[in-house]
Amino acid sequence: MTLPIEHYSDLLAKKTENLTALLAPFNPPPLQVFASKPSHFRMRAEFRVWHDEGELYHIMFNPENKERYRVESFPIASELINQMMRALLVEIKGNEILTRKLFQVDYLSTLSGEIAVSMLYHKTLGEEWIEQAKALKTRLETQGFKLQIIGRANKQKIALDCDYVEEILPIHGKNYVYRQVENSFTQPNAEMNIKMLEWARDCTRNSEGDLLELYCGNGNFSIALAENFRKVLATEISKSSVQSAQYNIEKNGVENLQIIRMSAEEFTQAMNGVREFYRLKGIDLKGYDCNTIFVDPPRAGLDQDTLNMVQEYERILYISCNPETLADNLQQLSQTHRIEKAALFDQFPYTHHIESGVWLIKK
Repeated sequence: MTLPIEHYSDLLAKKTENLTALLAPFNPPPLQVFASKPSHFRMRAEFRVWHDEGELYHIMFNPENKERYRVESFPIASELINQMMRALLVEIKGNEILTRKLFQVDYLSTLSGEIAVSMLYHKTLGEEWIEQAKALKTRLETQGFKLQIIGRANKQKIALDCDYVEEILPIHGKNYVYRQVENSFTQPNAEMNIKMLEWARDCTRNSEGDLLELYCGNGNFSIALAENFRKVLATEISKSSVQSAQYNIEKNGVENLQIIRMSAEEFTQAMNGVREFYRLKGIDLKGYDCNTIFVDPPRAGLDQDTLNMVQEYERILYISCNPETLADNLQQLSQTHRIEKAALFDQFPYTHHIESGVWLIKK
């Protein structure tokens, strides 16, 4: 697989043009554009495994004609993933226990040098697999890899030591530690994530009052933003993400951040008095003076009730993975707020996907 690195600047310019046009009706300031590394920028990768007369290959499928193709190297993925791809196949080749009915391998790497390898099977994993996987882990560690190995099958998940890696992100001169669980959402482009976090911190610098964050994940943004606010209240529905966020809060010594496990829609209902939730028992929502809200919604954007709630806040920090739904939401938000800052973060080079951010201030 080769990358059209020589065309990267032109491709980014096209994205910039598209996002500028989408935001134009809302009179934003000039767009801040954050370019990615042109190669080895992606920290996650998933490959199907092809078996051919004792040989094993990583494969992917052409989205146009659905034909499979062999992947020897993957230049959009981190150097660490590429190194592990080569080493793993060498070490498991000919091992019946580790290779039989192995159909997929997922990789999760970090800037800190840790990597998780998840091996997916169409069979039940037993003691023989655990024994062979432990030996595999030892051999790979001898080669210098700092790794976790996870085996997954139908209704089975076996982590030899643990099912996560720890990432370290340098943000404005300070190192932040984030536990990242395999098969859970994490920002795919770690260096772009740093730029997003620093941009968000710059937007909210010298803020007064408290911050409410919806869709907080493992605390990626809320932990980095906490020092800009008196207190932070954040919501997340995924149990594993909440557990990671609680660990990350403690690991980074953040004392003014509380996570609630509920969806944005549920929290909106609670704030509007539509429903009462046991999960909010003992939490004094009136003790928060949240005049800033941070949202990083799914591709569908904000639902109507949440959009109405968000509109009540003095300041809105909105990170979007879909510029079309962002523009749709801005149709309403622009009635009460103006765009103070706008940014494009090229999380996904060589694709049409655009990650963007707007910082909105009430008129």
